[in-house]
Amino acid sequence: MNILDKIIATKRLELEKNSEIRAFEEIFEEAKSVTRPTLSFVEAIQKSDNHIIAEFKRRSPSKGFFNADADVETIVGGYSAAGAVAISVLTDCDYFGGSLDDLSAARKVSAVPLLRKDFIVDPYQICEARIAGADVILLIAAAMTADKCAELAEFARSLDIEVLLEIHNEQELTHLNPFVNVVGVNNRDLTTFVTDVSTSYRLSPMIPAEFPKISESGISSLSTLKELYDAGFRGFLMGENFMKEPKPDEALKQFIMRKNK
Repeated sequence: MNILDKIIATKRLELEKNSEIRAFEEIFEEAKSVTRPTLSFVEAIQKSDNHIIAEFKRRSPSKGFFNADADVETIVGGYSAAGAVAISVLTDCDYFGGSLDDLSAARKVSAVPLLRKDFIVDPYQICEARIAGADVILLIAAAMTADKCAELAEFARSLDIEVLLEIHNEQELTHLNPFVNVVGVNNRDLTTFVTDVSTSYRLSPMIPAEFPKISESGISSLSTLKELYDAGFRGFLMGENFMKEPKPDEALKQFIMRKNK
């Protein structure tokens, strides 16, 4: 099994346990009763001057902990104030050290759209996302069939949640469907966790123009960001670059200041 296969297997066990504690019917009813208007991820990307989607994560499977004691409210509140267009919150526990509690805490202090970053394979997790305060969810093409992707994207839309579809290669373009709002190209191969920004440059012209596109992972320099912008990307998901710093929110603020000079 590669790393992605292991993560998905763990996620299905997690789902099984959660479903035994609380049935889908119950969590679905709660998700439908949430009245908080969602903030549009698409509109935020299209209107932003900064274009940076700052990510909160404590660790990764390949590099271990960046910041084991990171306080979500301090960092996410700081990201929001510093000018992040949106904020990604890792909610996977076993491999990234996150939780749904992190997402709920982030919602209290964020004035911008929140992405639930996780390995979503079931409507149950989309209900969790709506309840915890997500505005957009991630669907990873490599983790499911195209039909399953369309099913989950449509379910998310029914709960007023936008969908970021993540792709890694040309074949995964078949997962595009009418319920996807944004396409993200992940420069990190989730089977090996090796990062190569050229993935974004290669796939950019293949993505239909009606889908706003963002580039994810491996972005640390202003020159790379500018080149990706020139290649058609309007959002840049950056996590490790900030989270490895003592004050991630201050690191984002300084990065944006340098960008806007």
